Amino acid sequence: MTNEQLATPTDLKANQTKDVATALNGVLADSYALYLKTKNFHWHVSGPHFRDYHLMFDEQAAEILGTTDAIAERVRKLGKTTLRSIGDISRHQSLKDNDKDFVSAADMLKELRDDNLALVEAFRELKDLADEAKDNATSAIVDEWTDAAEQRAWFLFETAQGA
Repeated sequence: MTNEQLATPTDLKANQTKDVATALNGVLADSYALYLKTKNFHWHVSGPHFRDYHLMFDEQAAEILGTTDAIAERVRKLGKTTLRSIGDISRHQSLKDNDKDFVSAADMLKELRDDNLALVEAFRELKDLADEAKDNATSAIVDEWTDAAEQRAWFLFETAQGA
């Protein structure tokens, strides 16, 4: 199979779809990085609010993972290729991994909040690129992703108030 066989037809301009697809692949990589970090914290949270944080992190991880297929499919609908492996994700992600042996629950809440806010910023940049390209479908769906990331950041912020 060649790249031409993967080139889904579109009426959008190739240079603009390339920019949108690049941004989509960036938010896809960051979504996978955030998903894994959220699951890491879900598995390793400890302390007096263990049950609440453990459940919230699991819910948020599932929500993040739930967006990945739609993000990748937008790339394909634009006639471009998307991420293929963990290595590919690591080459495209901007969010930092956390491989520490121990992270306090309060630091987990803050780090996940900050990462969700960084994802919101990336979504806003993606929306601008999609609007420039007249890619109405990407522009419309990115609003949902932005709202979900803002809600996660809000929950993490409010939860951290008592941590």
